[in-house]
Amino acid sequence: MADAVVHFEIIGQDPAMLRGYYGELFGWTYDVGDASTEAVSAPGQYGFVTGGADGINGGVAGGQGYESRVLFYVGVPDVEAALRKAESLGGKRRMGPEGAPGKLVVGQFTDPEGHLIGVAGPA
Repeated sequence: MADAVVHFEIIGQDPAMLRGYYGELFGWTYDVGDASTEAVSAPGQYGFVTGGADGINGGVAGGQGYESRVLFYVGVPDVEAALRKAESLGGKRRMGPEGAPGKLVVGQFTDPEGHLIGVAGPA
């Protein structure tokens, strides 16, 4: 089976406002804490979406100085290898790998048209 989308993020300058907006819009609730790395969100501002029975994991986060974006992460066995492959195919590495090896490591790249994509895995 091909690698699957495992997580999404909505990142913005005012994560509390965004959590309120999406909470009201979709009925989302959140467990707010830290992201796996400060490259993703300000400390204490990562709202993991909770309470959903179906769908992929997600978060609403960010803070001052974080680029506003909507992003999805694809689960891969090796984040560094995935980033190298993305680069070899014409993409550009934007971040990573960062995080806690053995737990969660993330990276981000842009595809040849500039779309930001994330990869996540244990290494």
